[in-house]
Amino acid sequence: MNAEPKRHRSETESMSQTTRDRLIMEHAPLIKYIVNRIAQRLPSHVDLDDLINTGVIGLMDAIEKYNPEKNCKFKTYAEFRIKGAILDQLRSLDWVPRSVRQKSRKMEAAYSNMEQRLGRAASDEEVADEMGVEIRKFHEMLNQVRGISVVNLDEVRSASDLEKKNLIDVLEDTTGEDPAMALNVEEMKKIVAESIGMLPDKERLVISLYYYDELNMKEIGKILDITESRVCQIHTKAILRLRGKLKSSLDK
Repeated sequence: MNAEPKRHRSETESMSQTTRDRLIMEHAPLIKYIVNRIAQRLPSHVDLDDLINTGVIGLMDAIEKYNPEKNCKFKTYAEFRIKGAILDQLRSLDWVPRSVRQKSRKMEAAYSNMEQRLGRAASDEEVADEMGVEIRKFHEMLNQVRGISVVNLDEVRSASDLEKKNLIDVLEDTTGEDPAMALNVEEMKKIVAESIGMLPDKERLVISLYYYDELNMKEIGKILDITESRVCQIHTKAILRLRGKLKSSLDK
């Protein structure tokens, strides 16, 4: 009689319910930490308790699917699953008003149009003039649209490399009107690399510190001796420029 084939059993398959409960309790503060970070960029009407409940589901999913042979710490894997579950929930709610998404696209187009004409990075005043708005209004719009990029930038990690934030994922417009992913990934990487090189010095530095040195907004603010809010604004302008570049590449 043939022996029954061996089946790989991950650590979680043999866990007792007591162990599972202990893991949930140990990582509950992680869920609250992630939700609180995301909540800083969300409107007040989003129910944080719902996000915490979604985070618990993400943690339970991590417990079920974790494989120690993948050479990834459980906390890192759990963080990825928790964030993914919460962001999926936010996307399903479509919490960003349509008017804000429209403003974001108008600003991307204005940056792209001006910089194609000028052959250099456009100033705030030049982009505001292109949009036909006063500079004060332009800065108000920046603050309104920053949530679209900052939630993604601050929280999304690549499934293929849990330790690094994925700029390509962030620049993709998942709302679908004009998806940057119509370009293949290699083309996108090339365009993004070239576009980063053309960013104003401070914007390029913020992108570098955030993505490559993996500092958060508060830490970057301390280095540059500016407020966290100002870092977010600089960061948003960089993303608008980069997304505008990608979208304009679709028309070539």
